[in-house]
Amino acid sequence: MGDAPIIQVSLDVTTVDEALELAHAAMRAGVDWLEAGTPLILAEGLRGVRALRAAYPDTPVVADLKTMDGAGLEAEMMFKAGATMTVVMGQAHDASIVEQVKMARRYGGQVMCDVMLCPNKPKRAREAEALGVDYIIVHTGFDERNMIPGLSPLDDLPAVLDAVKIPVQAVGGLTVEQALQTLAMGAKIVVFGAPLVISGSEFRAASDDFEGVLREIVRRVKG
Repeated sequence: MGDAPIIQVSLDVTTVDEALELAHAAMRAGVDWLEAGTPLILAEGLRGVRALRAAYPDTPVVADLKTMDGAGLEAEMMFKAGATMTVVMGQAHDASIVEQVKMARRYGGQVMCDVMLCPNKPKRAREAEALGVDYIIVHTGFDERNMIPGLSPLDDLPAVLDAVKIPVQAVGGLTVEQALQTLAMGAKIVVFGAPLVISGSEFRAASDDFEGVLREIVRRVKG
C-alpha cells in the first residue's frame, strides 16, 4: 500500500448519473478510491457498482453494504458486479463476517469491518481481524453525530489502531484538519463524504464546486 495516504470519496447520491458525474470529478481531483455509498446501493443496487467499474476498470471500488446478515451472498453479488471491497458491520454475527471473508477470498476481493456502535470497538476490531477481514472502519454515524454534536471517529481511533495490525480508516463528518489528524495517529485511509463534499442534510454534492473542494483536500492530504 506504500506510505502515501489513501483518499476515498463516498458517492452518497441516488442515481448512477450523479454518481458517475461525481466520480469523474473525484478522479480528476486525484482521489484514490471510489465508494458506492449506501444511498447509491439502495437506489441503484448492482447497477451503480457496475457503472463505476466500467468507467474505472483499475480503481478500487468500495461497496458500502453495511451488511448485518446474508453477508456472503450479498458480497458475492457485489464482487461479481466489480466491487473491490465490501463492508460488513462489526455488530453482525461472527458467521456473517466469516461468510463475507470467504466470498472475498473466492472472488479476489477484500472485506472492511465497520465497528460503528460496537460497545467495545477495539475488542471487536481485534476479533474481526482474527476472522480474516482486511480493513477496519472506525465510523461515527450520520444520525449519531447529527444528534450529538462534537462526536467524531477521532474519539475511538487511537484504541482501535492499538488493537489491530491491519489498516484502519476513519469515517464520519471529518474536516480536512481532522482527516490529517487521523493520518498522524496512524490511519491509512481517509474518507470524505458528508458534510464536507456531500450535503449534511440530503444525498447530493455539498457544493457546486465538488471537484475544486476535492482538489484542495487532495493537495492538503497528500502534501
